[in-house]
Amino acid sequence: MNIPLLIVIAYIVVLYAVSWYSTKLNKGGYLGYLLAGRGFTTSIISTMVAGLAIGGASTIGVAEQAYKVGISAGWYNGAWAAGAVVVGLVMASKLRSLEVTTIPELFERYFDTSGRIVGVFGQVVIQMVITALQYVAGGAILAALMPEFFTFKSGMLVSAVTFIGITLVGGYWAAGLSNFINVIVIYIGIVTGAILSISKVGGFSGLSASLPANGPWFSMFEGVGMAMIIAWFTVMITQACSNQAVTQIAFAAKDGKSAKMGFIIGGLIIFPIGFLSAILGIVAAAKYPNIAPAMALPKVILDLDPVSAGLALSGLWAADVSTAVGLLLGSSTLIVNDIWKRFIQPDMSEKRQLMISRGIVLVISLLTYWMATSVLGIIKTLLIGLTLTTSYTTVLLFALFAPSLCKKGSAFWTVLVGILFLVAWQFVPAIRVVSHPIYLAWPISVLTFAIVYILDPRPAKIPSINEKTNSVPEAAVG
Repeated sequence: MNIPLLIVIAYIVVLYAVSWYSTKLNKGGYLGYLLAGRGFTTSIISTMVAGLAIGGASTIGVAEQAYKVGISAGWYNGAWAAGAVVVGLVMASKLRSLEVTTIPELFERYFDTSGRIVGVFGQVVIQMVITALQYVAGGAILAALMPEFFTFKSGMLVSAVTFIGITLVGGYWAAGLSNFINVIVIYIGIVTGAILSISKVGGFSGLSASLPANGPWFSMFEGVGMAMIIAWFTVMITQACSNQAVTQIAFAAKDGKSAKMGFIIGGLIIFPIGFLSAILGIVAAAKYPNIAPAMALPKVILDLDPVSAGLALSGLWAADVSTAVGLLLGSSTLIVNDIWKRFIQPDMSEKRQLMISRGIVLVISLLTYWMATSVLGIIKTLLIGLTLTTSYTTVLLFALFAPSLCKKGSAFWTVLVGILFLVAWQFVPAIRVVSHPIYLAWPISVLTFAIVYILDPRPAKIPSINEKTNSVPEAAVG
């Protein structure tokens, strides 16, 4: 009897049951499916934020990095936590009051149609990159858990099928309720794995004695280095302010207060997981010095007793489920709201919008699965993709806090230049004069915004955030 397999199967059954129950809460057509009818409470928002953040990069990816550089890899989650808290303190309530569905929709309302179009393109690319990484992490977990049944690639396929099924059935309510369960499973799994794995190597003293000498294993800053840690904080705070998958949580809140507190509490939930995952990566470095770094965390947990291994690996897999479901719905929201409904069928029925939403979830899932087969280096790939959010955050911050400086072309040109810069960073090594693209992305975005302010004589049309809008049907607002 394969006890870890039975635990994982039981967990999947529970998630599908929650997803089916969520169909009873999905009211208001496609907005019910994509935004939970704007009914998320503080507790659902906090676990939704934590579930989105604690994915493959925050567990498998952190352990992979810690396998090489030590405990400082845990600051990746510290950066994510900081991003969530900053959004809660500064932006969450404002975002909820806008009563929009996507950031590109906001760009067209305040700036122009071209800003919305280029905004959709960049956001979809970001979402797809992160989604692909969840399949990679899911494949690594299942391959380590049940090597007699799964290869790395077949594990990715099974992960994708599970993520897609939950998303197609239950929509955003399923994401919210399943993440409430996922965060509990994640904590049980990671904490159990960390405690037992440390115990098996003789505590921290035994672990230290087993590691290669002179490594920065327990230095909080030396392994990754301050330059990279600062880059992580800059990237994660930036993306949290404008990434569709993150802001959609605020858009789905029942009110501004729930959005604010939910993000702050979510940040506190996120913080410890990185350092716990890093400890597991360090244990792997001591016990298995010649494995692929991406297998560090699953390999350590597999060495535990069957029940603990099943709980811990279910927790890791829960992290991928929680992130992937929110990302798939974020991508579908962008394409349905900002492309299909806006330019192809503006008068389509609620029933057809719901059908198109589910169809796009399926198409995006297949595309991201294909992308996943070529992804290497979880955190590195993720951070480069998330750097693209710098231009969105620049535009959004000016729109919310300095609207007098906004011009019609601000969104289009700032986002377009941000995209072109990241393409250049990938293909023109000569421009890599700093350690991470985020250090150039911010000055380039702000400079572009300033140039548009000088050259574009057309002011943006930005109303008070308390001004009532007509872009969302009243019946759909919670």
